[in-house]
Amino acid sequence: MAGRQRLLLENAQQLVLVCARGEECLRREGAGSLAVLRNASLVVGLDGCIKAVGQADVIHNQFSGVTFERIINCSGKCVLPGLVDAHTHPVWAGDRVHEFAMKLAGASYMEIHQAGGGIHFTVEHTRKATEEELFNSFKDRLEHMRRAGSTLVECKSGYGLNLETELKMLKVIERAKQSMDIGISSTYCGAHSVPKGKTATEATDDIINNHLPKLKELQLSGEIHVNNIDVFCEKGVFDLDSTRRILQAGKDIGLQINFHGDELHPMKSAELGAELGARAISHLEEVSDEGIMAMARAKCAAVLLPTTAYMLRLKQPRARKMLEEGVIVALGSDFNPNAYCFSMPMVMHLACVNMKMSMNEALAAATINAAYALGKSDTHGSIETGKQGDLVIINSSRWEHLIYQFGGHEALIDYVIVKGKVVYQNERCGITSSY
Repeated sequence: MAGRQRLLLENAQQLVLVCARGEECLRREGAGSLAVLRNASLVVGLDGCIKAVGQADVIHNQFSGVTFERIINCSGKCVLPGLVDAHTHPVWAGDRVHEFAMKLAGASYMEIHQAGGGIHFTVEHTRKATEEELFNSFKDRLEHMRRAGSTLVECKSGYGLNLETELKMLKVIERAKQSMDIGISSTYCGAHSVPKGKTATEATDDIINNHLPKLKELQLSGEIHVNNIDVFCEKGVFDLDSTRRILQAGKDIGLQINFHGDELHPMKSAELGAELGARAISHLEEVSDEGIMAMARAKCAAVLLPTTAYMLRLKQPRARKMLEEGVIVALGSDFNPNAYCFSMPMVMHLACVNMKMSMNEALAAATINAAYALGKSDTHGSIETGKQGDLVIINSSRWEHLIYQFGGHEALIDYVIVKGKVVYQNERCGITSSY
């Protein structure tokens, strides 16, 4: 074979495929048993997609006459799929470090919210911020996520609660999509909270009659590209009826349903999501047994957020029950001013310790299943021929170190690769030569 390709990763101690048979997700036993090759290599083509994966000697012979833009010797190292963060709120101004002290002193999430803090505090600052200020801070946060191994991130609006600011946030997300080497799934979350001065019904009517038609118009003109619609379905926020109306209206303009449900109170959100054909539901700390079974039947992913349960001292989502019932379990960082975590390796560690997931299950949840939750598992979430060349190389002979070393990803990750391009390189790694 002759010609030119973008990237060769050769002689990896472990190459963690996650999937090997084109699975769109992994459930039950599948999530506990991942496909791993030893002494393996892979090739990413000029189009950014994986061209070949296999034993090192086979790949070496197959591509013996090929020129590569970059070659990385992975001897003694592990190669994994780029991590997928299935739930974040990364566009905002005004941190809430002062509220962390309040939480430590015993204030609940809803007590802070009702006192004018929480989401409303961030909304006030985000409305005042310019698009440029929001973009610069968002870009910095994405770069932190990328250095921790995330190559596809779901990014929500939701700190505007009025049409002008929600669109400002979505335009910031669109700018990052176009200008940064990282995958982004964009979510409209205008129903993140009830704006001051409005009732939930008034806010619902405003979203359906004003926000979503404008969103559809901007989608058709190509100014923004939004993938998902989200609602915070919660007692004292948006009830089940309002949530249904907003989600159905979003679905009617072509958005995937991917929403907050059953976090602080049992709301029957899971049952609603299954009925509406939701792609995913997040949180689920208070989900019912019936809701779990409905999600399993509907192939609706559960995006679990162990950082949130940890920081808010909530009871942990019942990951084991979900896995046993056949729910597609995914993970997200829930990065936001209330749960400030960039690192999916730390999320996986917390999922294992606090939610009793195995390391295999956690990695599946942070790769193929998180990609499924975003409707992207045909292109992301595993190392298979034809998929996008998004990869993480760690300086260890066993991939489990990425979860085991709590908070150690900065020393462990050598390279992060998006579409076959190195987008992060640890300073200890020298530049490798090409053929």
